[in-house]
Amino acid sequence: MLLAVFADIHANRQAFSACLDLARARGAERIICLGDYVGYGADPEWTVDVVMGLVDSGAMAVRGNHDNAVGTMTETMNAEAQAAIEWTRGRLSAVQRRFLAELPLTLQEDDRLYVHSEAGSPAKWRYVQNASDAARSIMATAAHATFCGHIHTPALYSMSAVAKMTSFVPTSGVPVQLLGGRRWLAVLGSVGQPRDRNPAASFAMFDTTSREITYCRVPYDVEAASRRIRENGLPFWLADRLLVGR
Repeated sequence: MLLAVFADIHANRQAFSACLDLARARGAERIICLGDYVGYGADPEWTVDVVMGLVDSGAMAVRGNHDNAVGTMTETMNAEAQAAIEWTRGRLSAVQRRFLAELPLTLQEDDRLYVHSEAGSPAKWRYVQNASDAARSIMATAAHATFCGHIHTPALYSMSAVAKMTSFVPTSGVPVQLLGGRRWLAVLGSVGQPRDRNPAASFAMFDTTSREITYCRVPYDVEAASRRIRENGLPFWLADRLLVGR
């Protein structure tokens, strides 16, 4: 089965639409969503509706920290992120808010685990920033491959049978086989707010038969997404960062 895996959409309609179009054009048979559907961007209602529809059609989705923040006041965020969440709360319906609140923190299918942050303590929303962080996540599960987001920059980690770690930044469009002799952590880049100095939207395709993962970058109308943020009175910094991918 060919999976399309998305993380950190962040209410960016233009980016998510472009990623979905490419994934479907490449034959995606199932959609996996790794959380943070809202926050930062200007189209939370549309984004949550789309994710709800995907789940109704067989997609899998987990909850991210921004999704969690919609329904709780205990999440700690910077001022711009907090402003976006407070604005988002007023835009979502009760049905949409309940959908986000009821999403699981993790999901497992066959030998794959899906989580927004990391598998060790999903509710603590820790970032996977290095091999040590990745090792903690890998060792917390028996899964052959864990897929996560949260950090907004693509990375791929693996652990050998003797706990030796490897890590690298995957090249867009180049398949990598997740070999059976190692355990893997695939950190997805962000659909809606990339932070690796590349403004193109990021997602990945994973073939469950060949165990090949291919990271994808998708140019989209960044100017339109940025303009939507400004038009809705959200912090201008959230609009500006999209243009440079940071």
